Amino acid sequence: MSGQLQGKRGLIMGVANERSIAWGIAKAMAEAGAELAFTHQGEAFGKRLEPLAQSVGSDFMVDVDVTNDDSLDHAFAELQDRWETLDFVVHAIAFSDKNELTGRFLNTSRANFKNSLDISAYSFIEVARRAYPMMKENGGTLLTLTYQGSNRVTPFYNVMGVAKAALESTTRYLANDLGPDGIRVNAISPGPMKTLAGAAIGGGRKTYRQTEANAPLRANATLEAVGGTAVYLASDAGACTTGEIIRVDGGYHVLGMPQPENL
Repeated sequence: MSGQLQGKRGLIMGVANERSIAWGIAKAMAEAGAELAFTHQGEAFGKRLEPLAQSVGSDFMVDVDVTNDDSLDHAFAELQDRWETLDFVVHAIAFSDKNELTGRFLNTSRANFKNSLDISAYSFIEVARRAYPMMKENGGTLLTLTYQGSNRVTPFYNVMGVAKAALESTTRYLANDLGPDGIRVNAISPGPMKTLAGAAIGGGRKTYRQTEANAPLRANATLEAVGGTAVYLASDAGACTTGEIIRVDGGYHVLGMPQPENL
């Protein structure tokens, strides 16, 4: 993929550590020639991010709270001071109280429902609104991350399934809104991965083993595979792909039941 993103500039939002899906995407995009900027939330995540950003040649990091309009305005104002235009944004931000990612969906609290939808879905709209002025002249790409729990019941995914369903619908509506300006909007849907976010979901390890044993490729997604998909979508090769949910899950989503040896 060397050179596919040469000359392009992009913002990566949501890197937690070196095992983050967002980091796998950032690394692949840097290797493809992109110049990157990063956001983080809070000092602790900033300290984890700094050496990773430096390793791909980036000196631009900004603290942002996606639930705060002023914080978002400040982040994009800083970005626009650095770059006049923006070619892509990777939105890898989601949150739910981990205590509600066990047990029954029936027990979802009103407060956590609102907070989960705000951070995990609505924030993509706020990010798109602020990225738009930097993309409308030359076009661009907005990418987000989802999961199959959006449309199929997944144990303990609970309110995050509803949030991801909203995020996928948001992706389609934004794709329609922004398409006339040459801005593509897509979501990548990996299977279960060993990330900090994945560890918060009850039974995560069992889910990881189950999908690996039954996916047609008998493998879960890798950071490299997800990163490669993101590079394609942000590159000129993805020029006519928008409004899509691209699955990178070893084919698990096509199954109606486990493989015969696991029945």
